[in-house]
Amino acid sequence: MSEERMTELVQAALTESGINDEVLAAGQFQPRGATGGLFAGGFLGSEAGGALGEAGDLAGFGVGMIAGRHAAGAARGLPTNMLVGVTATMVYGFAARSRRSEPTAMVFKVAREGLNVKVHQRVNVRVLELIHDDTGSSIELEGNRIPVTHSKDVIGVLTG
Repeated sequence: MSEERMTELVQAALTESGINDEVLAAGQFQPRGATGGLFAGGFLGSEAGGALGEAGDLAGFGVGMIAGRHAAGAARGLPTNMLVGVTATMVYGFAARSRRSEPTAMVFKVAREGLNVKVHQRVNVRVLELIHDDTGSSIELEGNRIPVTHSKDVIGVLTG
């Protein structure tokens, strides 16, 4: 999926919400901790299911991965998958089933003015922190390093 298509999806969601703003970049993100939750959940599920044999081990692994990833988002009050769009003045986050699907609901809207952006490089993800200087409130996201998510494009606009 091209970055242009993700930008179109976020642009359409803004227009549908009655917001007249031009999306400069868009990418797919998850709540911070989603990847770690996926691995931990898979490990724990595999251990629990292993008591039922090899099939239980595999089933437990799969269910555990899904549950662990979902738990990370729930702990932060964010959906498991999001499309994040950046305009000249705002950062918008929308719930979306995947990077190919139309956004379903706006989950955050943050003004870029007074926004402190921090990026932490991890092995397989980039952690993006959006911290509002006045309030200290923050949104912590992680973007996969796989190019098709275009999280690097969003980070580039925010830090460039």
